[in-house]
Amino acid sequence: MAKYIDRIRNLIPGLRRPENNLPPQGVTVDIGDYGKEQDKRKMSFFNPLDPVPKYEFYAKDTISGRMKSTRPSLDVLRKPPEPDDLPPPPEDDGRPKVKLVRFGWVLGVMIRCMLNIWGVIMYLRLPWITSQAGLILTYVIIFMSIVITTITATSVSAISTNGKVYSGGTYFMISRSLGPELGAPIGLLFAFANALACALHTVGFAETVRDLLKDYKSQMVDDVNDVRIIGAITVVILLCITFAGMSWEAKAQILFFIAIMLSLINYFVGTVIPSNSEKQAAGFFGYQADIFISNLLPSFRGKDGYFFRMFAIFFPAATGILSGVNICGDLKDPSGGIPKGTLLAILWTTLSYLLISITCAATVVRDASGILNDSLALSNYTIPCSGLGCKYGWNFDRCEQNFTCVSGLANNFRVLTTVSGSGILITIGVFAATLSSALGFLVSAPKIFQCLCKDNIYPYIGFFAKGYGKNNEPLRAYCLAFLIAMAFILIGDLNTIAPLISNFFLCSYGLINFSCFHASITKTPGWRPQYRYFSPWTSLFGSCLSFVLMFLFTWWAALVTSAVVLFLLGYVSYTKPRVNWGSSYQAGFYNMALSFSMSLNSVSDHVKNYRPQCLVLTGPPNARPALVDFVGTFTKSISLMICGNIIMEDEKSSFPQHSTDMLLDWLNQRKVRSFYTSFNADSLKDGAYNLMQASGLGKLKPNTLIMGYKMNWRDCKPERLQDYVNTISEAFDSSYGLAILRMMDGLDISDALQSSAGRLSAIDNPAFDADEVMQSEKDETDRNSDISDDGSNDQVRSVFQTKQGRKTIDIYWISDDGGLTLLVPYLLTRRNRWKKCKIRVFILGDQETMKEDRKDMKMLLKRFRLEFEDIVVITDVDKAPLPKNWQRCEESIAPFMLSEEQAGGDVQELKRLSPWKVSNKDLEAMQPKVERSVRLNEIIKKNSIPAALVVISLPVPDVNCPSSLYMAWIEALSYGIHCPVLLIRGNQENVMTFYCQ
Repeated sequence: MAKYIDRIRNLIPGLRRPENNLPPQGVTVDIGDYGKEQDKRKMSFFNPLDPVPKYEFYAKDTISGRMKSTRPSLDVLRKPPEPDDLPPPPEDDGRPKVKLVRFGWVLGVMIRCMLNIWGVIMYLRLPWITSQAGLILTYVIIFMSIVITTITATSVSAISTNGKVYSGGTYFMISRSLGPELGAPIGLLFAFANALACALHTVGFAETVRDLLKDYKSQMVDDVNDVRIIGAITVVILLCITFAGMSWEAKAQILFFIAIMLSLINYFVGTVIPSNSEKQAAGFFGYQADIFISNLLPSFRGKDGYFFRMFAIFFPAATGILSGVNICGDLKDPSGGIPKGTLLAILWTTLSYLLISITCAATVVRDASGILNDSLALSNYTIPCSGLGCKYGWNFDRCEQNFTCVSGLANNFRVLTTVSGSGILITIGVFAATLSSALGFLVSAPKIFQCLCKDNIYPYIGFFAKGYGKNNEPLRAYCLAFLIAMAFILIGDLNTIAPLISNFFLCSYGLINFSCFHASITKTPGWRPQYRYFSPWTSLFGSCLSFVLMFLFTWWAALVTSAVVLFLLGYVSYTKPRVNWGSSYQAGFYNMALSFSMSLNSVSDHVKNYRPQCLVLTGPPNARPALVDFVGTFTKSISLMICGNIIMEDEKSSFPQHSTDMLLDWLNQRKVRSFYTSFNADSLKDGAYNLMQASGLGKLKPNTLIMGYKMNWRDCKPERLQDYVNTISEAFDSSYGLAILRMMDGLDISDALQSSAGRLSAIDNPAFDADEVMQSEKDETDRNSDISDDGSNDQVRSVFQTKQGRKTIDIYWISDDGGLTLLVPYLLTRRNRWKKCKIRVFILGDQETMKEDRKDMKMLLKRFRLEFEDIVVITDVDKAPLPKNWQRCEESIAPFMLSEEQAGGDVQELKRLSPWKVSNKDLEAMQPKVERSVRLNEIIKKNSIPAALVVISLPVPDVNCPSSLYMAWIEALSYGIHCPVLLIRGNQENVMTFYCQ
């Protein structure tokens, strides 16, 4: 196909494509003064490697889309320059340099817009609208249309001068300004509107040809079917022309423009030429005050006889103002040319509409028979003549009364041909206006659609993104636009097609104005349009006016359009395409977040609004996906989550600088709503302390620290163990809640990722020692889960991404911490994956008061409005644990005990130097607590077999408790439990209440 098309194009001498001026391979493009060799050698005197400001550092290459040049990084500039580091002198690549052909604002914008604005409506419907609505209301229609198009033109000028716009024209502007949520739906509708506009102008051409055939008695079938046949043949020919190439279009538009201008001059000259008998029979009598007065007020007739129908039929005559924007990449000066050319095009076309309307109203009566025998000079009428034509020697009363008049403003669509000096020039003008517009819209619609398809925002349309030939022609999209145009051509009625086109163009114009308004009020620093003669409030007015007129024109079409836009918007909002266009929506989100964050500062905290805002010490998040998934499950959409990564100073160089973007991308792919921050520190404790103090913004500040359980606490370096426990103590000292998640197989999977992928997917971090590898669960994932696996190599499924079924969440509420131990499980049950789980609460009590204890707890939970399945009172926690279990606990403490020799010396000095060491005194003080913990562990393993999660109150470490003994304590509590265990402790302040205020 591509070879065949190229063969056809080679038959055309001097082939050139102004629409797409990409240079051929092996040719260097000269962009002007920038890039000269002397500029490339200029460096700052600060450093031989430090260049002066250059255009290439900010400009993108036309072909590749990459930055033309990159400046040295700070690391390079901070190092002493070596001779080998100095940049080599520029070399000539030997490729010929060519200058791209660019259009000026007259040919590229003004004439192109005027050709697309002038069209079938001006020639075939404007006089008819004047007769229906009257001159006054016709002027109202024209001025209201011009208000919308002028406001839209100023908005377009502002957007198009706020950075270079590439291919895609209007769609590119809207999508990059408003973002994909609104840009993509409007791009789709705008491409569809262009295809409909092709059908409109083709039908106008077909009507003219049909009337010519009728004049020569050569009608084929009937009026409607003749339009369908001629229109179908015409659009097929137009499609073949687009396949053959559009290189001649830029030259041909000058000829089209000349033809239209000659036809208009011919018309205005015809209005002052004395009328002959044939023209008088058709209702043209020259400039007459009586005719002018009679045509001032409306005279609505037929099914289309009402104001907004006339408005809807006329409005396509005001479209076409975006033609210059669609080729902005081929303009010499888009920032100056688009505003000047577009506004002047609107001015000249508006003047032509006003003059045509007023001259028709002043020279042609509404009703005329077109019969020469109706002249009073040729016949003897005995019946009195009362019509307006009687004053000028013609009696049109009979056809007026019988509604059989075929001429006049109200009955003849070809009034301009009748009035003009030469009817053939008007016909040539109609052909030039309709064919040029139809061909232009048939070309622009596929190009816009191709740009949308390349963005890969919607599924199943990528097929149309493929281009053919060296100019990447969208042949497949041409065929699609052809089919759409053909379908509407078969309607065969211009008055039916015009309101539909008005609907889609009004929707596009409304969104363009809204995008300008939104970009202005967000006050983003990147909004710096060179064109400044616009107002955001004027743009908002134009947007509202466009949407209102949509419903006044054709309410059902407006409803359908709105529903389609909302559906497409919802789809994009749901799928969240991975594009970053720096849209005004992004700026708007920032402004809203900043405003709401500031507003929170003036609001006092209340226990009813408490949320567990979590700082999660994940290290690199993709190294501990289970920890990320667990916290993300109960914080998503309700509270703050920050993944913290503490980077040790001695390992800072091994942590890649680009890792932050990679890890954020990993979180987004996993659909976890979390921030990510890293911090360089000498120890885990210092890093955690600084993160707790500095993380967050205002009231959006963490209040709960969540960590993974240190599985290798017996085998790691004692300093690491001490650092881990100190971090726990620091959290309590900072009045933070604390939670520690433990799983049977550990949390850290970095070793598994490294061995399975042959590379280190999760950045290794010595602050988080590698645990045993977690086995991936094989359960079916929840389709409605908040966190999903997208199939990426870096995405490992965790147990928290599966449906938990009808299991239980067992809460061992040993100590009252303010309610955080209850709140987190409750938040879990609000999620789809956990909603079938039942909550069981276990408390400690005595055998004698067991009933009262259970009753009191049941009343408390009801006051908290928490649903629970059962309350269990544990009364045998004081029993001695099994010997084997206590022995295991003693064995875990033994390596940290002071030897007899050490115990005989200065114990305080030894513990100062080695705070993880355990003396006999320490063990005696903690033994009762640890024994009860071992016993409680036995009870948990017995009672919580059906549990999906076990939540246990976390003991608070004593200041004098050695770190190893504290770890043995929480080890005794959580050892050997088959399901995930959450050791949690609030900051002793209420986070739940049963009061209404």
